[in-house]
Amino acid sequence: MRLDPLSLAFEAARQSAALGEVPVGAAVVRDGVVLAVAGNRPRTLHDPTAHAEILAIRAACAALGDERLTGCDLYVTLEPCPMCAGAIAFARIRRLYYGAADPKGGGVEHGSRVFNQPTCHHVPEVYGGFREAEAAALLKEFFQARRD
Repeated sequence: MRLDPLSLAFEAARQSAALGEVPVGAAVVRDGVVLAVAGNRPRTLHDPTAHAEILAIRAACAALGDERLTGCDLYVTLEPCPMCAGAIAFARIRRLYYGAADPKGGGVEHGSRVFNQPTCHHVPEVYGGFREAEAAALLKEFFQARRD
């Protein structure tokens, strides 16, 4: 059975949670081929930029041998933060699909709305709300377990 990119992103998010990382996962796809899948790793890698989206973008760029991901789509379990939204624009991602909205830390449809800024040179098509309840539950369970 072939998994869809968002399912791969969810699996990466669950793996991140198992490592004590905030459960966010991402997958980069071009022409139906998954180029990269990654989960959050800031704590593990001691790197504040090691968000799932950044790691997936880096791996996809390495796989293609190019700094641009023209024609690629990014699937993420959570609305990207401003840093990741900037990287998505610089990488020239064609479409962004995300699960849960992030009213507090998001940078796409909340917060700074990076793609709406006149200084943003590339704006991907954005589609939110994919498996939103599942993505939100994953995050809620993760943070609830830390409070108990």
